[in-house]
Amino acid sequence: MDFRALKTFQTIARLGSFNKAADELKYVQSTVTLQIQKLEADLGVKLFERGKKIYLTEAGRIFLEKVNLLLRDVEYVQKTMHEWQQGETGQVRIGAIEPMAIYRLPKILRRFCEKYPKVQISIQLNNTQNLTKMMKEGELDLAICNTPVLDQTTTFDPLLVEEVSLLIPETHHLLQKNELFLSDLINEKLLIGALTCNYRINLEKSLAQAGVSIQSGLEINSMTALKEFVQQGLGIAIVPNVVVGSDPEGMVLKKIVDYKEGVVTGILRKTNSLTYGTAIERLITFIKESF
Repeated sequence: MDFRALKTFQTIARLGSFNKAADELKYVQSTVTLQIQKLEADLGVKLFERGKKIYLTEAGRIFLEKVNLLLRDVEYVQKTMHEWQQGETGQVRIGAIEPMAIYRLPKILRRFCEKYPKVQISIQLNNTQNLTKMMKEGELDLAICNTPVLDQTTTFDPLLVEEVSLLIPETHHLLQKNELFLSDLINEKLLIGALTCNYRINLEKSLAQAGVSIQSGLEINSMTALKEFVQQGLGIAIVPNVVVGSDPEGMVLKKIVDYKEGVVTGILRKTNSLTYGTAIERLITFIKESF
């Protein structure tokens, strides 16, 4: 069934004239007549009583009711797709590592959602390894994570380097030292992240290069939770500064002189951007500009 013929039928019914419908739709008279004849043939019913005036048959009245609903839905779909092309609407599935998702992303998304309120956003928190897997399997549109293992299907754009420091209780004996080094951690109970945590991986690499062996304390799969465990005196931890803030209650952030290994955080996305809608591209640009 031809969409244009349905529009022609609706216009004739509204104007009560084949000629007026042809003028409004910018068709020649014969085109309008042929469209209606074919429509009636396809349906197997007569839609109009033709004479000095044009009247809808009973079948025509029933058909008009359904056509009005159909064309309204089609117009809505067309409008929605136009808004999608313009980036005014759409759905974006974001994956993010914990520090970014909790301490940086909310402010960015608040400004984006104020500007593009029709764009629907879903967020999943996970580690870099799992986010990379989800991206490759089509479960995410983009991920904000640490430097991943890339292949030809993905690309990574660095945004910033998260600075890290040693978080210790304000009564801890290490605060008596003017400067701290990795070797000062040898006899300390160090709280660490999960095996897949890039912050832990970087720390263990630096400790090995410095020839330092440490006593591992609790293993905690949450950067945010690490500071709570430090606050309760269960150990000390090297954490991203953004997790702690500028004035942690009962604790102190202190730099380690020979540990300058910040962790790179950036945007992981598919190499083939043709699969992306405008809303996704706009959000990626928005995030980059925020840094």
